[in-house]
Order: sequence, then structure tokens, then C-alpha cells
Amino acid sequence: MKTRRLPLAMQIFIALILAIICGMLLQSHSEFAKAYIMPFGTIFLNLLKFIVVPIVLFSLLAGIISMKDIKKVGFIGGSAVVFYMCTTAIATSVGLLFGNVFERWFPTISTSNLTYKAGDKVSIMDTIVNIFPSNPITPLANASMLQVIVMALIIGFAIISIGDKAKPAVDMINVWNDIFMKCMEMILKLSPIGVFCLLTPVVAENGPMILGSLAMVLLAAYVCYFVHAIVCYSLAVKAIGGISPMKFFKEMAPAMIFAFSSASSVGTLPLNMECSEKLGAKKEVTSFVMPLGATINMDGTAIYQGVCAVFIASCFGIHLTISQIITIVLTATLASIGTAGVPGAGMVMLAMVLQSVGLPVEGIALVAGVDRIFDMGRTTLNITGDSACALIVSKLEEKRETKKSGYIAGSQVEAAE
Repeated sequence: MKTRRLPLAMQIFIALILAIICGMLLQSHSEFAKAYIMPFGTIFLNLLKFIVVPIVLFSLLAGIISMKDIKKVGFIGGSAVVFYMCTTAIATSVGLLFGNVFERWFPTISTSNLTYKAGDKVSIMDTIVNIFPSNPITPLANASMLQVIVMALIIGFAIISIGDKAKPAVDMINVWNDIFMKCMEMILKLSPIGVFCLLTPVVAENGPMILGSLAMVLLAAYVCYFVHAIVCYSLAVKAIGGISPMKFFKEMAPAMIFAFSSASSVGTLPLNMECSEKLGAKKEVTSFVMPLGATINMDGTAIYQGVCAVFIASCFGIHLTISQIITIVLTATLASIGTAGVPGAGMVMLAMVLQSVGLPVEGIALVAGVDRIFDMGRTTLNITGDSACALIVSKLEEKRETKKSGYIAGSQVEAAE
């Protein structure tokens, strides 16, 4: 008789609970947890990073080629970008709104002797230039996801344009896509161990801090994550995608638990694609929209910007004006395009947001200690948004195809008459 194995989602959830328990028990030995448990989590993350770039490249290529129409790629890509930009703007607004609601309960923290060095400020034109690769190797070696996406678009469009002569290349891309997906499947089997080893040191190191002075700021951020997911995504998948919110969140549970534990949007990509396709998203859409979303969709990060901007302003005795609030919304929305889906990237965005409205960048030091805890929640929200987008774009593409087929059939009837 075959023994029934626990589903991966349940294995990850059990690992999550065990990590919290062990982390609380090891609070007085956090250095031990960091030195001897964290390395195994790092190995797991390294394996994810190793496989992510080829998966993004080949899944994008496979998705573009399967559409066989550059206009179709444009429609799907354009719809996804509009969705991501709109939800990111809403997310920033939600963060600012709840940040102001919670402001009266934010702790009074000393801002003297704060130090934080922001990275070099990159201009808008430099950001645009940096999207385009100067050679085919550097984007793959540096995991520059936007450049990988541009590479995939150029190569994919070229293959579509060549037509039947490119069939050997199409077969090769599909085979390599299947190979790397199988590699990812093998790596994901290790995810319960990886989750335990990544989370235990975090809980061991930050447990007392969660209950301390920054508890209210963390609570404000997590309330925002929850509200944005329940209201924004539920309404979107129900109204446009035609899917029950209960079904959506139930099927998304494995990806959400994994994202919460790993704090990596890109690392969660294969599992997220699998969950979305079970919900009815088309494979050609998920393989294009979701790698794009893992790079530019930063709803959770945008909420983090809003809450932290209000908190840091409050600590320095600064009241944000309407113009500053509008600037934060615009900056966070646009900055999300250039933020990679890896742990800690939100700190870079926060520095940009604070600089845009003249708030002291040194204030980042106030939240830097618990950034990982913010990161787990915002990553979970980011990947949930990616899935919602894939489902909605799939539905829109389905309606477009139906309308197109109806138009062609009508034209043929008219021609016959």
C-alpha cells in the first residue's frame, strides 16, 4: 500500500510553526541559531537563486512563443503593467492612510545618533538605460531581472517573426523550460527544511523586539497587507476574474506560506505559477505575466513605504503635507519598477521615497532591525498580487479571443452572403 504524504503546503506550515517555537526557545542563544541553523537556510536560498534566472528566461520565452502573435504579447503585457501600476498606487495610499490612523499610537523613539547611508541616487534616465542589456551574459550573471525580461522579449519576438524556420529553437526552449521546472520541483521538496532554517534565527533574534517599541508599526503594516489583500485582490478576482475570493486564497495558501517564510518573490515564482494555473490562469499568461510581476509588482513594498514614511516623519516631529503624500504615492509606484524581488530590496525603495519628500534618510535605522519581519508580509502580498493579475489577464484575454472569433465568424457569414 502507498503511504500518503502530507501536501507540501502542510509540510511548510508545520515547518513554520516549529521554527517559531524553536526560535522562541533559542532567544537567549540567537548567535547559535545564526551561526549553525541559518547557513542551511542560506543554502536553500542559494539553490532558489541558482534556478530562478533560467526559469524566468525560459518561461518568458516559452510564454511569448506560445502566443505566436506579437500583438497578443503586447495586449497581455500592457494589461499586466496597468494592473500592477494601479494596485501599487492603491497600496501606497492604503499604507499612508493607515499610517496616519496609527500615528497616535506610534512610539516616541530617540532620533539622536542615527546613521544610515543611502545608496547613490539613480536618475530616471539612468533607470531607463539600465533596463536594456549591453551583453547577453551580464543580466544572467547578475540576476538583473528587467534586463532578462527585455532579452526574452527581443529573442521571443525574433523567433515569432522567423516562423516555421525557428521550430528547432522553439523545441529547444520548451525542453529547457521543462528541465528547469523539474529542477525547481526538486528544490521545492526541500522547502520545509529551508523554511525552518530561515525563520528560526529571525524569531530567535527579533522575538523580544516584536513585543517591544516597534510592535505598533509592524501591526500597522500587517493590517494594511491584510486589508489590501482582502479588499483589493478579492474584488478584482471576483469582479474581473470570476473567481470566489475564498477559493482564490485557499488555492494560493502554499505559495503564500512559502513567500512568508522565504521573503523572496522571485524564489516563490514556480510554486506561485503552479497555484495560479490550478485556479484557471492560462499557462501562456502565467509564464509571461508572473516573472514580470516578480520584478515590478511591489504592492507589499509600497505599503511598507507608506507606513514607514509616516512613522519616520512622526519620530522627527514632521507632519506630512498633501503634496508630500502625493509625491510618496508617485515615487513608490514608479520606484517599484526598478526594485528586484529579493529580500531587503524594500530598504532601497524606502531611501528613494524619503529623499523625494525631504525626510531624513537616517530614519531608516529605526526600522532596519525588523526589516526582515516587514519583508515576510510584503513578499506574501506581492506574490498574491502576481497571481491575481495572471487570473485577471487570462480572463481578459479569453474575452478578447471570444470577441475576435465572433468578429471573424460574422465577417465570413457576410462574405458568404
